[in-house]
Amino acid sequence: MPTHDLYANPPSNSPWEVPATGSARFSWEYDDGRDRLLALYQRGKDKQWDGQTRIDWDLEVDPYDALGTPEEAMSLYGTKYWDKLSDKDKGELRRHYASWQFSQFLHGEQGAMICAARIVESVPDLDAKFYSATQTMDEARHAEIYGRFLHEKIGLVYPINDNLQSLLGDTLRDSRWDMPYLGMQVLIEGLALAAFGMIRDTTNKPLPKQILTYVMQDEARHVAFGRMALRDYYKQLTDAELREREEFVIEGCYLMRDRLRGVEVLENFGIPRAEAEALSERSEFLQLFRKLLFSRIVPCVKDIGLWGKRLQQAYVDMGVLEMGDANLDLLMAQDEELAEQLDAERFAAEERERVAEVAAAVRSGSGEHEGEGEGEGEGEGEG
Repeated sequence: MPTHDLYANPPSNSPWEVPATGSARFSWEYDDGRDRLLALYQRGKDKQWDGQTRIDWDLEVDPYDALGTPEEAMSLYGTKYWDKLSDKDKGELRRHYASWQFSQFLHGEQGAMICAARIVESVPDLDAKFYSATQTMDEARHAEIYGRFLHEKIGLVYPINDNLQSLLGDTLRDSRWDMPYLGMQVLIEGLALAAFGMIRDTTNKPLPKQILTYVMQDEARHVAFGRMALRDYYKQLTDAELREREEFVIEGCYLMRDRLRGVEVLENFGIPRAEAEALSERSEFLQLFRKLLFSRIVPCVKDIGLWGKRLQQAYVDMGVLEMGDANLDLLMAQDEELAEQLDAERFAAEERERVAEVAAAVRSGSGEHEGEGEGEGEGEGEG
């Protein structure tokens, strides 16, 4: 079924065209490169995988409880609207929330694919071009997987959120080569990692947990790539140039914070937009969720050297300044470990199934052979 037939609301501007700006840069230096980036490029090659085979698509998903979302986590819980919902309506609300979340993941991954391709084109260093080429493939795989999950398991898609679209547009329209790094690798990817991780660590549903765990294994490398490249480059910039990038980060963080309310879902349940926004803002779960979403962005921004007073004050206003001390390397190692652990568990279970099948076949074959021997002996005796 075409995606357009699955949209909860019709998407606008399809195709959405963003004018390309900036220069394509070629490098004729093929032997020189930063060891850390080249090592990350090697990992990017080694860790390529196929979403058709690594994901167990045979796992069933209840579209009306795709993530095991508790009632308390939904913005309508405890309101007059919640009391009027039937059990069927509550299931439909869960379906819409899951669709909205994974739809934003899907659109963000397409944006990441385009930004990674833009980095290949515009970044001056060949080692960064090499790694970005592997990331472009990663993001294509992620978009494929999220698209398949929405099509086959949820059956409903939401258009891209206005704020996410705005940040993507700002990132792609800027002619400076480092801005796709900053907008995508640091802000959008950092926020996505935190959102993926929160669902991965709380859902009791095996298929979405599997998808998010494997996607996060890739995304952790992407954020590491942005940190390496920008940390080196931003050491060379003037204070004025750094302040310009901090302003971009501040605006982007407010956009991303305001993006994560799911107001579109409540509007589709007949709640006026202003009231839907107010209900979302009062949700304690959303407030906690929103705060934790910056757990990957704030330490990364600090690490690359964007830590001026105005930026710090913005993080104070958002209540996330203390997250600047988080250990990104530890978080990335945990993402890698969880994916490898999931692989080990899945392979061990598959091996046990194969052993059981072989043992059953041996037992079955042995029984058939014994039966044939008994029949033959009886026939010979009668003769």
